[in-house]
Formats: sequence, structure tokens, C-alpha cells
Amino acid sequence: MNISLIGKNALVGGSSRGIGKAIAEQLANSGARVTLMARTEEKLKDIIASLPTHNGQHHDYLVVDFNDLEAYKTTITRYFQNNTIDILVNNTQGPKAGGAMDVHIDDYQTAFDLLFKSVVFTTELALEHMIKNRWGRIINVASVSVKEPLSYLALSNSIRAALVTWAKTLASDVGPYQITVNSVLTGYFDTERIAQLNAKKAEQLGIPENEVLAEMEARVPVRRIGDPKEYGFLATFLASDQAAYITGTQIPIDGGLLKSL
Repeated sequence: MNISLIGKNALVGGSSRGIGKAIAEQLANSGARVTLMARTEEKLKDIIASLPTHNGQHHDYLVVDFNDLEAYKTTITRYFQNNTIDILVNNTQGPKAGGAMDVHIDDYQTAFDLLFKSVVFTTELALEHMIKNRWGRIINVASVSVKEPLSYLALSNSIRAALVTWAKTLASDVGPYQITVNSVLTGYFDTERIAQLNAKKAEQLGIPENEVLAEMEARVPVRRIGDPKEYGFLATFLASDQAAYITGTQIPIDGGLLKSL
């Protein structure tokens, strides 16, 4: 199957590293014009320079901080005054780790702004063009924790569940305009985020980080954690015409980690 996204404009959050970067690279490899979003301009410039341009693509970037919702809203509103997109990948960094007894009520509001309000705000801006064009793809980077909560990620468990149910509702509303809305439930991937979480867990348990990683891999039926490139392949398929009949879903990409149906 040949996936072509030539002529499509994509906006990818959290794309200076990890899963977001892998998605942006694969979308560009399939012909899309990509705008990256992240905090570190130097990293964004380096990635832009490495993306293909053989299909007349012109890539761009936005320096944003998803932790500062008001500043983010200003930046993204200005962007949409002069740009339209066809493919929106909603992805931010995760909130701080900790169990339900480790976080405080204010932390939930911070996480809500980061994981939910920024996504809804961006999506509302993107939908105007998608509805007029009667074509659009909205892909939310979520987590397997919405099905099976992880004890050390109380904030992520809670807010990502809200995001997924919102996305399911939105899919019904925008389906008549041939816009699809899907959430990807992320398992264990070889990213800086996983390394940070593993370091924290190793410190708490008083064991080496490589033991934490080995235990993590042993829980996955395929006995390894994922390569971000594999995530990029799934996201690119969901962004394509070939996935036009897939919407309102929550698709795990986890090597079989989830035990629930």
C-alpha cells in the first residue's frame, strides 16, 4: 500500500523528540508539509533541515510551551490566522509522575490545561478549514493508561481519559464532514519520557535503571519496548485516505501490553 499525503498540511505537537518527532518525520516522508511544535527552537530547526522536500514541501515550526496555556493560545491563534491544516496531531509532554496520594488538587488543573484544554483549543481552530474542505484528520496521542491506569501516573490516567471520551464525542459530530478523529493508546516506547519515568521508579525502588527496563520489557508480550518509528507508521496511516472509514476509535500500540479487551 502506497500512502501519499502530497498536498496535505500537518501540524504536529511535541515534535522535537520521541513519538512526536517520529510522527512528523513519517508524515513528511509521505509527502505532507509539516509544521512542528515544541519548546526548543534549536531542535526544531535541526529537524526541519532533515525533513524531505522532494514533493515541493515547505516545512515550518512554532516555538510553544504547552505548560503556559495563555501564551500557547496566543501563538496558535496567530498561526491559524494565516495557515490552514488538514492533519492535526495533538501531542504534548506528559504531566508530572506520581500516585494519587502524591499529587495535589492544583496539579490536576495544571494537567487539565496541558493535556485537555490545549488540545480542544487547537482542534477548534483547525476544524474551521477541515469542515469547509470536507476532509480532515485529528489524531490524539493518548495512553494505554486510559484502559488500565498506571499507579504512578495519576494525573495522566485521569486527564487522558477525559481527552479520549471527548474525542469519541467529537468524532460523531464531525463525521458528516468526512473528518476522522482517533486516539492512539501509547504503550512503552523508547523515548526520553520513558527514560525519565524509569529513572524515578529506580530511585524509589532502590534498583538500577536497567532492571526497571528489563521488568518493563518482560511485561510486553513481544518482549521489547516500541521504536517511535512504528508509531509514526500508524499515525501516517490514520492520516491517509486509506483510513477514511476509521474514526472514533482508541487504538492501542503497545506490543500486546493491554490485557483488557
